[in-house]
Amino acid sequence: MSLKCYLIRHGQTAWSISGQHTGETDLALTVQGEIQASKLGPILDTIEFSAVFTSPLNRAILTCELAGLSEHAQVLPELTEWRYGDYEGLTSEDIRKFNAKWNLFRDGAPNGETPEQVSERADRVIERLSRLTGNVALFSHGHFSCALAARWIGLPIGEGDHLELSTASVSSFGYSTNHPETRVISSWNSVI
Repeated sequence: MSLKCYLIRHGQTAWSISGQHTGETDLALTVQGEIQASKLGPILDTIEFSAVFTSPLNRAILTCELAGLSEHAQVLPELTEWRYGDYEGLTSEDIRKFNAKWNLFRDGAPNGETPEQVSERADRVIERLSRLTGNVALFSHGHFSCALAARWIGLPIGEGDHLELSTASVSSFGYSTNHPETRVISSWNSVI
C-alpha cells in the first residue's frame, strides 16, 4: 500500500481573520473555527488512517480533536507554524511599511526562522512520512503546510509562496499512480 497524506490546516482564529502572522502565539479557535473543524469530521471519518500527527499548538490539536481524529494522534513538533520572531502578530501590510520588499519565503523573519531552517524542518517531516504507508493525517498551519508541499514535490521552499491555504482546508499528496516513484500533490485547499 502506498502513502497518501491528508494535510489539514487548523480552523479559524482571530488572527487568521485579521491576517496577523501567528507562529508561536497559541491562539484558540474562534467559534467559527470550531464549527469548521467539526465539519471536517464526517469527511475524514470516511478514511481509514494508519497514522495521525498534529502540531503541538492548541489550534491544531483542537482541530484534530473536533474532526474526530485525536484518539490516536501523535504530536509532531516539526508540524508547528513558521516562527515569525519580530514579525509575530504583524500583518504583511504592517511589515511592508518598514520593509517594502519583504517576502517570508525568501527572507524569513528577524529573530524567527529562516527559509532554510523551515525547509530543513519540512524535509525531516518528509523523511518520516517516506517510511510510512497508508493514509496519514497531518494537522498543521498555513505557511508551514505550503513549505511542506513545495518540498514534497522537490521544489525549493521559496515556491511555497505560490500556494495558499484557507482555514480548515484539506489537501492531499502522495505518489503518482502511473509513476509510483514520483511525488505529487493530489488536491489542494479543499474547503467544506
